[in-house]
Amino acid sequence: MKKFISRPKRSSRRRKKTPIKPGENIDYKNVGLLRKFISEQGKILSKRITRLTSKQQRAMTKAIKSARILALLPFINNEN
Repeated sequence: MKKFISRPKRSSRRRKKTPIKPGENIDYKNVGLLRKFISEQGKILSKRITRLTSKQQRAMTKAIKSARILALLPFINNEN
């Protein structure tokens, strides 16, 4: 008769909290918040890295692009 080897149970995956607080609005005027989601080169960080939901990521992308057009954020970071 075969004996089955019991495997250790995986711990349940906990949802990671999003970095945006519940009352915080994603707005093109909130430059401090938008800078957290832009890389050093000025690129918009991916949803996987920022841990945003799809809806939040779309809103963040629109806000960053609007802020760039209004010259609140740079298109490219040339500080190097």
